[in-house]
Amino acid sequence: MKVLIVIAVALVLAAAIVVPLYIIARRAAAGKSVKRPLYAHIASFFGIFALCGIAFLGQGVFAADEAAEAVSAAAGTDWTKAFGYLGAALAVGLSGIASGIAVSNSASAAIGALAENDSTFGKSIVFVGLAEGMAIYGLLVAIIILLF
Repeated sequence: MKVLIVIAVALVLAAAIVVPLYIIARRAAAGKSVKRPLYAHIASFFGIFALCGIAFLGQGVFAADEAAEAVSAAAGTDWTKAFGYLGAALAVGLSGIASGIAVSNSASAAIGALAENDSTFGKSIVFVGLAEGMAIYGLLVAIIILLF
């Protein structure tokens, strides 16, 4: 039964995308303004999407609350796993932020150097690649933390 509900909601969302686009295409072919129907389409789609999300997430929260009470009554909190997940999240998040900052600085410098001299492309791309590698290393550290 739940699968049918999910399929029905997916079909409603698909119809909420396709039908207004057809109307907008007909108005554009007739030479009329499509600004107002387009804005109405975007607002209605995200409104329907938000309502469906609230409905489905609300059901999951109630089920998770009952399951959490049963699990916590059966066993205590495993703090080593909790801090492992926290460490993995910090490794990925902070390495991604640091990599973004490094790529922004090194890429702008590489573009400036390339504008002055075309032979600096190979040297500058290495530094941009090293900056991007920080995010990959953070992801690898997180995977290692979660595996052990």
